Amino acid sequence: MSLLVVSDRTPARAAPGRSRGRPRRRLVGWLFILPLFTVNVLVIAGPAAMSVAYSFTDWDGLSTPSFIGLDNYTALFGDQLFRTALWHNLLWTAFFLVVPMAMGLLGAYLLSQIRRFQMLFRLLFFVPYVVATIVASSVWRQLLDPDEGVLSALNRMGLPVPGDVNFLGNGDLALGSIAVINNWQWWGFLMLLFLSAMQGVDPSLYEAARLDGAGKWREFWHVTLPGIRPTFVFLFLMTIIWSFLVFDYVYILTNGGPAGSTEVLSTLLYRSAFGSQQAGYASAIGVVMALISAVTVSGYLILRKRMRWDV
Repeated sequence: MSLLVVSDRTPARAAPGRSRGRPRRRLVGWLFILPLFTVNVLVIAGPAAMSVAYSFTDWDGLSTPSFIGLDNYTALFGDQLFRTALWHNLLWTAFFLVVPMAMGLLGAYLLSQIRRFQMLFRLLFFVPYVVATIVASSVWRQLLDPDEGVLSALNRMGLPVPGDVNFLGNGDLALGSIAVINNWQWWGFLMLLFLSAMQGVDPSLYEAARLDGAGKWREFWHVTLPGIRPTFVFLFLMTIIWSFLVFDYVYILTNGGPAGSTEVLSTLLYRSAFGSQQAGYASAIGVVMALISAVTVSGYLILRKRMRWDV
């Protein structure tokens, strides 16, 4: 006896109404993104393309630009001021990749170990970040004033502190002093981001580490750091980019002085464009800064893929 089995399974077909609705949903999605795309083109992409074009011209910002090819870039890399500003940016980047990152990691780890008053400490450490730069710069300028500053006052009281040191007027100390002031505002922000990442690490991993006899240092090295790796790598990348965009503290406190000892690429660009009316030359500086950021991001993406940081 043979059995004839007839399958009633047929390939699933999409409902006609659903198929017709997909193009409409895509159109609605594009309509929602169109305002943001338009703003991005007008505010970012358009000016960026114009800056690249102007970097090949001799232009004062007002008259008609004249094409000069690569002359701006040739002059740029032969300019001692540019090389000095680039070196200062590299020093600034090295400082901010080490000091604020280490302070943020240590502060976040210590805060993660306490339960009482944690919110109060978060607030206290984060307050400097929300203070306006002009206000913070003015306060620090008064504090570091060699005649009327707090160190000078303490020195007059008989305390053994360097009260007559001009931190912002000494070419050997000015750049480091500005970096310390900026770090005062910046490291608390890093600490909160690291703390949020640490609170997302699976607690069972710490329990397993303790059962294996791991101490605090091994827990931090083998559990905490791998657990916050995406946040750490992202902040490492953004610190490099932000370090090459530093402008406000340097411009407000020293304007690149004394004698160019705190000049960075952003202040050099600003002075070239609005002080010397060399808008084409300033555009070339901006293009170089953009290329540095692009190389940094590309290197990060390559390392992320090779090291499998997303896994």
